[in-house]
Amino acid sequence: MSDIHWPQGYLPGTTDNYVSNEITVAGLSTAEVWAQLNNTAAWPGYYSNASDIRFHDGTGPELRQGARFRFTTFGFLVEGEVTEHVPPTAGQAARVAWHGWVEGDAATRLDVHHAWLFEDLPGGRVRILTQETQNGQPARDLAKTKPNPMLNAHQEWIDGLAAAAQQARV
Repeated sequence: MSDIHWPQGYLPGTTDNYVSNEITVAGLSTAEVWAQLNNTAAWPGYYSNASDIRFHDGTGPELRQGARFRFTTFGFLVEGEVTEHVPPTAGQAARVAWHGWVEGDAATRLDVHHAWLFEDLPGGRVRILTQETQNGQPARDLAKTKPNPMLNAHQEWIDGLAAAAQQARV
């Protein structure tokens, strides 16, 4: 199976916080799931922790390589830049990743790498994987919180993404 491409400084196990969420869903394709994540205007409809999504150059709502955007999540206004954007093609996993950051001093600065991978599997199934690593004091605080809010919120996101892709079929 395919895995996430990690940039230097964001390898899981070397950062202040890391979560991984994955589901496998029958009856969906990578292309159908991609359509829901790549369109940021759809996010608030299936994920309650994403709002106020804006693209810096006035484009969007579609993600693309190098796109600069911002959105509110976990109470933070996160700036982001798409660092990987590989649309679905036959026999290849689709990938989206962005570097996100929250400006601040040593106590409030946050840097993240959030990556998604969609992979068609035999039997008409799709694998949906999202992983995020974080650095900074807010990340250390989140990592200590039980239950882990990032793990739970990303599960909501991944489940909502699958449900939105299924709903779009009808």
